[in-house]
Amino acid sequence: MIILGIDPSLRSTGYGVISYVAGKPKVITFGEIKNPPARTHLQCLVEIHRRITEIITLTKPDEAAVEGVIYVHSHQIAITMGAARGASLLALAQAELPVYEYAPRRVKAATTGRGGAQKQQVAFMMRALLGLTENPSPDAADALAIALTHAQSAAGLKLSKRL
Repeated sequence: MIILGIDPSLRSTGYGVISYVAGKPKVITFGEIKNPPARTHLQCLVEIHRRITEIITLTKPDEAAVEGVIYVHSHQIAITMGAARGASLLALAQAELPVYEYAPRRVKAATTGRGGAQKQQVAFMMRALLGLTENPSPDAADALAIALTHAQSAAGLKLSKRL
């Protein structure tokens, strides 16, 4: 099974694609969709959608996993994050992929053993668990962790919530 994990954000959406065969994960690709400050919100959303569509075309995932909605204090941040999430979800829906979501604390607990783990800890564990030569960037590490959490859940009890 090939799984695309996405950590949506307007300025730096993380993505990670892994294959998961016989309980063994292998990284296919990972990175960030960076949007510079000069780009408008609408231009950022177009770029997120375009790049996710491109990643889907190149890697041909069987399923996708996305970070669930998180609580933030600012309404503006919540709206912006929701828009980035929507651009990602639209690309996934257009590709007719099954989409699952995972709460950030669940992903951290599944990959580090602690639901309150710091981003650096997640990156370190992704390097260790996936045999990478260096820590991925925080957003890419989160996306890989989301994909890995889904792979482990899909292999077990399918604890994910289908959107």
